[in-house]
Amino acid sequence: MAKKNFLSKIKITYNAPVTLTFSLISAFILVINMISKGTVIPSFFTAPGNIKSSMPFNPSSALDYFRLFSHVLGHSDWNHFLGNMAFILLLGPVIEERYGSAILSIMMSVTALVTGVLNSCLSPAALLGSSDIAFMMVLLASFTSISKNQIPLSFILVLILYIGREIISSGANQNISTLAHIAGGLCGSLFAFLATPRPKASKTSSSEKTSSAKSIKERIAEIDAQSPRFAKNKKTDYAESDSTVIGSIEL
Repeated sequence: MAKKNFLSKIKITYNAPVTLTFSLISAFILVINMISKGTVIPSFFTAPGNIKSSMPFNPSSALDYFRLFSHVLGHSDWNHFLGNMAFILLLGPVIEERYGSAILSIMMSVTALVTGVLNSCLSPAALLGSSDIAFMMVLLASFTSISKNQIPLSFILVLILYIGREIISSGANQNISTLAHIAGGLCGSLFAFLATPRPKASKTSSSEKTSSAKSIKERIAEIDAQSPRFAKNKKTDYAESDSTVIGSIEL
């Protein structure tokens, strides 16, 4: 019975709207792509490459401008999707709580645009996947203890490890743009310097506020009770009460 009551009090909350919505949309697009036999993601969710690419950027096409942003929602398969979401779902809620949903959505949009533009200008391969968003979040989360005159050693190590991994794996041709991923990480570094965490909301509940107000009133009443003015008024009232009683006696 106690276990049932405990479970009834547990609620599932949509704690990180931007992060969760991004993940769910990416999963939905991958399912639709599978149903359409792999035609949706290459057409709408893959950033074009440069003029040497089999899918070059067309300045006169509105769809190509859309794909500069939308490529972060497309993934080649479930392994690609799960590898990116493991980082995004782990770090996204922490960053969203620290900076707010609006700021995080701007960060993700800017990172997607920067990587998409760089890929269209410099890379012959088409780009898809949210690994640049994941890279941005990793570096941004590792820089949580930033101050005016200090840079965390953890941030420097993460930056070296990820850039080193990208350079080492740059020889593999898997529709991955090393330059775009590094740019995503640099975006995260800039956001760490430029973005200001939102102030923490007060956790004082309404009941605590009510009890606090009551205690203040009680304290004021105690001070009034101890003041000479209150004592004088009390004595006067007592005297008036006595005179009234005496005056009512007939001799």
